[in-house]
Amino acid sequence: MEIPKMMKAVVTHGPHDYRFEQVEVPRVHRRGEVLLKIDGCGICAGDIKAYKGGEVFWGDGSGPGYLETPAIGGHEFTGTVAELSSETSVEKGLKIGDRVVVEQIVPCGECRFCKRGEYSLCVKHDVFGFKYYLNGGFAEYALIPERAHIFKIPNDMDLSDAVLVEPYACSYHAVERARITHEDVVAISGCGPLGLGMVAAATQKKPAKLIALDMFDRRLEHAVLFGADIAVNPSKQNAVKEIYGITEGYGCDVYIEATGYPSSVTQGLEAIRKNGRFVEFSVFNEPVTCNWSVIGDGKELDLYGVSLSPGCFPAVIDGIYSEKLNTSGMVTHTFHLEDFKTAFDLCMDGRENIKVMLKP
Repeated sequence: MEIPKMMKAVVTHGPHDYRFEQVEVPRVHRRGEVLLKIDGCGICAGDIKAYKGGEVFWGDGSGPGYLETPAIGGHEFTGTVAELSSETSVEKGLKIGDRVVVEQIVPCGECRFCKRGEYSLCVKHDVFGFKYYLNGGFAEYALIPERAHIFKIPNDMDLSDAVLVEPYACSYHAVERARITHEDVVAISGCGPLGLGMVAAATQKKPAKLIALDMFDRRLEHAVLFGADIAVNPSKQNAVKEIYGITEGYGCDVYIEATGYPSSVTQGLEAIRKNGRFVEFSVFNEPVTCNWSVIGDGKELDLYGVSLSPGCFPAVIDGIYSEKLNTSGMVTHTFHLEDFKTAFDLCMDGRENIKVMLKP
């Protein structure tokens, strides 16, 4: 596979300052590294929040932010192995031409969490696309370091399915955290790409009822296609009242928050039953204010956070490929790298898209 000297890339320089540029192609220099030719990369809500200047990425002015520039964004990528050493080929079971996906975090291997196997909570928390030394998939090539978790996918897996492995793995982890049983009434708030991935995963648990909540009817229609029993649009219906009506006034057993809006949190605290399980997935652009006593004295809730997708890639690759996890119609738009601004603008709208992909 002939590797060029230069490549196209979308480079992050600052909030609202993303540029289509020609940059040098990274090359393998160390044992364990793998160079990928990027086939496609999904645009995550986190990418858009960074583009819009979200404080979680850039800081609040009192200190440095998480995002270190110049960086090449994109962590929902899939690619083809283009370069690796013979030692790495043996150690990782890879060869040139293999199709792969990569977990979003590259663990340090040295902190307490990494040593415990809780690598998704790594203190250094290096995620592709947010560091100048760990460039992501908004480019023609990406260099994968030794500590990254890389997985082969079937050669005939559709590209639109392959770019969903990373977000679906995050969704899968959220559903696993919820400990759903056959007796549970489950509400999933937010039916964007990650919420729909949760619907797809939650249906595999066969809950008593699965309720999808979203402000856009098109996404609710997709949730029903994926297996949701009931679809509720909070802009048209009283979501809490609907959930109480379904549950004889008790509230849902599980509430998974996947919108990133504070109102969804307060809605969930009201809609969930006593001793229910509240799963918080989202990254928020603003602080969330709620009546904290509801969690304790009011309802004695179990509160679960969700971070990334530890250990979930193999099950998700199998689930998507076997069609146990529904992906139908998820990738609604594909753009070339040079059209990234149009793609980002489309993602910010939300009415006419679900998952948007960039291709070199």
